[in-house]
Order: sequence, then C-alpha cells, then structure tokens
Amino acid sequence: MTAVVVVGDAGLDVVARHSGTVVHGGDTRASVTMEPGGAGANTAAWLASCGASPVLLARVGADTAGRQVQAELTAAGVRCAFAVDAEAATCCVVVLVDDTGQRTMLPDRGANARFAPGDVDPALLRGASHLHLSGYVLLDASSRPAGVAALRAAREAGLTTSVDPQSAALFYDGFLDDLRGVDLLLPNTEELVALTGSASPASARALLGVVGAVALTSGAGGASWVDADGVVSVPAEDVECVDSTGAGDAFDAGLLAAWLTGASRRDALLAGVRAAARAVSSVGAQPSVPAARPAAPSVT
Repeated sequence: MTAVVVVGDAGLDVVARHSGTVVHGGDTRASVTMEPGGAGANTAAWLASCGASPVLLARVGADTAGRQVQAELTAAGVRCAFAVDAEAATCCVVVLVDDTGQRTMLPDRGANARFAPGDVDPALLRGASHLHLSGYVLLDASSRPAGVAALRAAREAGLTTSVDPQSAALFYDGFLDDLRGVDLLLPNTEELVALTGSASPASARALLGVVGAVALTSGAGGASWVDADGVVSVPAEDVECVDSTGAGDAFDAGLLAAWLTGASRRDALLAGVRAAARAVSSVGAQPSVPAARPAAPSVT
C-alpha cells in the first residue's frame, strides 16, 4: 500500500440536520449525531478506505474526545501519531446541514490550533512517499509554523507534497509564498477565485509558477486537473447530496490514492469524484467503520 503522511486537524463533528430556516432566538428541530471529523482526519480515513496506508499527524486534548477520535481512526486503518495537549480540548465542530445537504460549520480547533513544529517527527516521513497538508494548519497563525515545517521536512526527505487550501475566507498575505514548491494544490472553485480572480479551470495556470499542478473541484461541475500539459476535466457523479461535509477531503483522498499509484490525470480525477460522491451520499465526513473501543492517544 502507498504510505501517505497527512498533517491536519482531528476532532469530533456535532452534525445537526435541520429542515427549513434556522430560527434566530428560537427553536429549530433537527436530527443530531456525533461524527468523527477534522479535515486531516477525514482525508486520512478516506485514504485508508481507498487502499492507501495513511499516518495522521495532529494534536488532540487529553480528554475523552481525543481517545474516541484515535479509536475510530485506528479502526478505519489510520495510524495516529498524535501530540496530546494537557491544556486545550480536542477539536469540535458544530455542523448545520440544510435540506439540500449543504453545510454551515462552527469550528473550535481546540488543541489543533496549538499544533507546533515539534509535533512533526521527521522519523514518520521515512518510508512514506507523499505528505498531504490540510490548509487549516496554515490558515491559523498559531499552527502555521508547523505547517510550513512539515512541508519543508517532506521536501528534504524527498516526498511529493499536496495542500488543500480549505477556506478562501481565511487566506492571508503570503499564503502563496508558503505553498511555493508544493507538487499539487487541491482548491475548490471559491478558493481558485480567491487565488486567481477567476472560476475558470484554465485560470489555475497562473499558479503553476508556485505549484506543480492544480486539481480543482467544482461541485456539480465536476473536477479538473491543470498542469503544464494542459487541462483535463471530468464530470461529477449524479448522486443525491445528503451531507456535503467532508466531500472535498474525500476527493483529495480518492485522487491521491490513485495518482500516487501511477494513475493518469483523468483516472485520478475520476477516483476523486467517486470518493466525493460516496461522501455526500451519507451523513458525516468519514467513511463508515465498525465500532471501536477507545484507546489512549499515543504521544509523539
């Protein structure tokens, strides 16, 4: 199996599926579930589901939530290399999902916001072929140095790298400078617009002086790969959207699992689209796994 190091958030999602408009100052009935989440953890779980061998670097709290996160990810086939924070709680995100499956997120990164360069153990890169970084690590100033350190360590170790920008609203001055040398950037349309001023996949060519290639997701519009050889696009799969949470993370995993084993650009895109379709077809950001018994997080 392809060994992939994932650096990013891990936590719990409180998913509230509501009907109609949320009543400000009043009551809105909803169906509420607790699901494993965090963009890094989502990608790692989907990588395992797609046949890769992922290692997840993250920071969790010394609490029940941290133990539950590790247990569920381990059951999903993810090796957890967690730093344990004695002061901050494990990440928790409240996710409001409307009738169309679209989500609004209220995140508390918790211990993930304290992810530090010392949490990136170079020994974990040995034997891996690729490092994937969730952009949330870069988008928060407190964890940014760790994200930059992870990318640098991966390049020094000879790994290929990828980054999902994650949130256009949180881009900062110097964001592209921190991405310089990354092999593959994985934005959605909103993020592409923020980076290039255009929603057209062809506009991603403007980023090729910074990154090696761009794999763009456009929701129902499908996905595109842009590199020096041109633009390749594939359609989205026609599925009912139950919950869009984690769809981009699933796309990243499906595409990476295929690309890293030698798939063509088109086949890698199709693998990403298939994984995203699976993700939006059920509630929660990660593939379903058997129930697991909580275990204490390991300290790196």
